[in-house]
Amino acid sequence: MTTDIDARPAVSGDATPQPVPGGLAGWGRRHRGQAVAAAVFAVALAVTIITQLAPKGDSVPLSIRNAGPDGGRAVSEILGRHGVDVAGVDSFSTALAALQAGTDSTLLLYDRNGILDESQLERLTVEATRVVLVTPRLSTLTALDAGISQAGVVPETSPTLEPGCWNDAAETAGTVSGETGFLYSVEGDGGNTVCYRPPGSEAGLLATTEDGTLSVLGSTELISNAGLDERGHSALALRTLGGSGDLVWYLPGLADVSGAGSPQTLNELAPDWVAFLGPWLVFVAALAILWRGRRFGPLVFEPLPVVVKAAETAEGRARLYHDSHAVDRARDNLRAGTLVRLAKELRLGPEASADDVARAVAQIVDRPEGSLRELINERPLNEARLVRWSQELDNLENEVRTR
Repeated sequence: MTTDIDARPAVSGDATPQPVPGGLAGWGRRHRGQAVAAAVFAVALAVTIITQLAPKGDSVPLSIRNAGPDGGRAVSEILGRHGVDVAGVDSFSTALAALQAGTDSTLLLYDRNGILDESQLERLTVEATRVVLVTPRLSTLTALDAGISQAGVVPETSPTLEPGCWNDAAETAGTVSGETGFLYSVEGDGGNTVCYRPPGSEAGLLATTEDGTLSVLGSTELISNAGLDERGHSALALRTLGGSGDLVWYLPGLADVSGAGSPQTLNELAPDWVAFLGPWLVFVAALAILWRGRRFGPLVFEPLPVVVKAAETAEGRARLYHDSHAVDRARDNLRAGTLVRLAKELRLGPEASADDVARAVAQIVDRPEGSLRELINERPLNEARLVRWSQELDNLENEVRTR
């Protein structure tokens, strides 16, 4: 008869060992700290990658990627929510291609540096259904020749401007800010095509041609992020820029500069005979150098001794002190000269101090030593007292010599 006997030693109560968990759960419990650190690092890496890959903004004024106060991102997003496809471009070729791709496109052109030339402007206006110029330069308006011209700036006496015209966009928007901006006028009868005119002026902040294909906004504040929520700016921007399904937002850059209109060089402006005149002038200059550059012999050094009397030197120095009001400097020189002469007269030696001189003089002239010391060490405050003080020192020297 066979019996199964458990060979494991019998243990009682809590002494029974717990089985060690295995697999992924066991590894996670044993390396919990490293797992948390790895997760945090992975999240941080993912955030960094997403941030770097996300589209970045810029700081270009009125750019649809600029979220700053002077950018145009807010109005572009609002137009996008109303069904307008806004395409931000920064090169002439891209803007032209975007206009050619659409059948009814509006062009917003903000050429603040006047980069585009006449031919480029003509090609853009031909391809666009409507053109909106923001604070254009005189050269831009002259090239377009649409009858709109500059007329100064908005006066400070007009902080707000009323529509004052029959333009639907302006009448719907209502009052706008007139704190900053430029005024534009329309040739002929522009009463119905010029809006937001200051009192007593025929020019306004918004000018439009008779057919409505070209509009001019005289202030960037009307469509910038900072000014969009003021008065009727947002309504005016939406109605002016949202008339078409496609809006090409074009900000020209330095890459759009055309070389056709560059100024001529000096070689191109100079006449043909200058090519012969240049070498001739070089030859004449070389002859002049040889003529005037020849040597006439070695230089002769001649000593010129000059003797100046001591009295003249002292008088000239005194005049300099007087002109510069150098009372302290004159006093120091007078005091030093008096001490040297008195020390020599009394045989005190060159190293005698003012106290030694005052003590020796007091024994000869029979005057108090304290008063002599005060006289020698006095500091005159003005020129009148300096003159009297110098006279007193001179009298003291004369009195010592006569004893």
